[in-house]
Parts: sequence; structure tokens; C-alpha cells
Amino acid sequence: MPLVSSDTSSPSIFSFDPPALDAELASWGWPIFRGKQLRQWVFDRLIIDPAAMTDFSKKNRDDLLQKMQFLAASVIRRQDSSDGTRKLLLEWPGGATAETVMIPDGDRRTACVSSQVGCPVGCKFCASGLNGMKGNLTGGQIVEQIFWLNKIFAEEGHPEHRITNVVFMGMGEPMSNYANVMAAVRILHHPECLNLGARRITISTVGVPARMRDLADEYLPINLAISLHAPNEPLRKQLIPWAEHFSLDEILSAARYYFDRTGREITLEYILLAGVNDRPEHARELVKICRSLRANVNLIRYNEVEGLPFGRPKSDDVLVFQEILRGAGVNAHVRKSRGRDIDAACGQLRRKEQETKTVSLSVLPMSS
Repeated sequence: MPLVSSDTSSPSIFSFDPPALDAELASWGWPIFRGKQLRQWVFDRLIIDPAAMTDFSKKNRDDLLQKMQFLAASVIRRQDSSDGTRKLLLEWPGGATAETVMIPDGDRRTACVSSQVGCPVGCKFCASGLNGMKGNLTGGQIVEQIFWLNKIFAEEGHPEHRITNVVFMGMGEPMSNYANVMAAVRILHHPECLNLGARRITISTVGVPARMRDLADEYLPINLAISLHAPNEPLRKQLIPWAEHFSLDEILSAARYYFDRTGREITLEYILLAGVNDRPEHARELVKICRSLRANVNLIRYNEVEGLPFGRPKSDDVLVFQEILRGAGVNAHVRKSRGRDIDAACGQLRRKEQETKTVSLSVLPMSS
């Protein structure tokens, strides 16, 4: 794919919402209508080579090449699952890497995007934070993940296929990179950019109450998901180190505030770990939490991570857990397991790439 730039001094086209892009081009002396033309080329036609933008003058095209960055990341690894799931590992100049995943489901094509390089939360069962958090992704780098997926559809002969939904459930804690995540959301949502309805965007958090309240005050009906994974404070603190910073009561209070401000029901994400949090008593505790707010529950079978001591639950245990919730009137669904024949769990592909690089470096001959 052309125009993978190593120049990090120029601003990325994906970092501008329409007012900001119009202002940037105006500072170059361009008329106001050029911004809309440029957005049509990039977001509608998926063209990122200024030489192909035929309604711009040669000088305009030269300006774009010199002053704007169109595609900064490279795909350094790609995996395609038999169920249609695709996982990309993107690398930006400087070595920052992050995963993005496309999950098909009928006419829905969901992008699971990363918001950080690594993760600061350090959930004991997750590969994303095993090597810590290396930095935040910019709004432009988040949007670029979705552009890559749309571009791949077009290159494969399906230009009509576009990402229809976006979930911030990849690497990182979105609420700890709030400003960049919201910058990306505004670009995703704007009708002249990705034109995704707010209700097709989901932000998942382990729970940062102040930022959850800020999100409620954005007045965008975005879906809020809480990565709960434990129905009581002691178990939660065992599984999620960040639980030391924010109590479950604080998180649930912020969730109720979010519902009151937006009218959007909260989704509780609950990864089932065999013998750890998948017992009937855990389900009954989760029922009590669900009765304290307007929420539905996504039950997720754990995808094993090599080197971590957690196992995938038995199907019968998952069914019993769901039946207890539903019997108490809780809207509970078991999420389909996708990408099981590739590195399904978040952060696994990046971790493998890092290990490969480490091994490669370790066998290099020593210089004399």
C-alpha cells in the first residue's frame, strides 16, 4: 500500500475533524471547500495518494504530499480466521505497535480498536498488559486502524463493505487516554468522515468514574461497557490491579449517572474464567449488581493466553451461569467466540511479535 510515511513531523489526515481540517487548509491559503473535497477522497473513496486526487491542482497535490501525512502505520502481521475474523498488527514510526480486529456478523462488520500501546491496567488474565503500557495512541492513530480495515475490503474487491460498528475493546484502557479517544470518536461520528452513529460506537472501561461522568456529559449516546469480570470487591482486586484505585461502588454510581444522562443501558462485560469466577455463587452475586442499575450482561468465554494460569470454562458451567442470571430477570447473552484458530485474545499477536524480535536479537552474532 502506498504512502506509508516515515515523516512524523507532518500532521496526520486522520487526526483532523472537519472544522480542524478546514482551519489547517485555510492556514495554507486554501479556500474552505477544499476540506470537504479532501475528506471525500479519503473517507468516501479511500484514496490516500494525492497524485490521484484529480480535482486538485498540481500545486495543491504537492502541498498535500509535503505538509500532510496520509498513512503512517504499516501492517507488520496479519491473521485471517476461518470464521472471517481478521487481526492486524500495525506499527508506527518509532516502533509503537497495536492490534486491531475486524469481526463480521451478518451485515455487521465491527472494528475492535486499540487506544494505547500495551495497557496500564494489568488484568491478570490478559496479554495486553503483560509488558506494561508504552504510551497513548493519538486520535489519528485510532482512526487509522479503521481506515486500514476499510482499505483491505476495497482491495479485496468489496468496496461496498465498510466498518459498521466500532468498539474500544482492544489494547489499552480508553478512559486513561480520554482526550485522544474522544478526538477519534468525533471523527468516527462526523457525517463527513466515517459517519458512524454514536449508538454504533462502544467504549469499554474497567472503570474510571470521573471519565465515565465526563463521557455522560458529552451528550453523545455512545454505548458504555464496563469490564467487570468479578462480582465482588476481593475477587475484583485479585483479577484487576487497578481495582485498588476505584471501588466498585464508585464505578456503579458513575454508571447510573451515565444512564441518567444518556438513557443508554450499561453493558457489563464478564469474562468467565474456569473455576475462578464462573461458579453459581458468582452468578448470584452478579444478579445483585445488575439489580442496582440498568444493565445487560455479555458473558465471554475466556480465550487462553500461553503462560497464564487461567482456563476456558466448560460449556455446561457457562449455561448454568447464564440461566441463573436470566432466571433473575437479567438480560444476559453469551458472546460468540471468534478467531479461535488465530491469536484470539487481545494482545496475543503483539506479544508474539515482540517475542519473535527478542529471539531474533538474541541470536545475532556479537560484534568483535
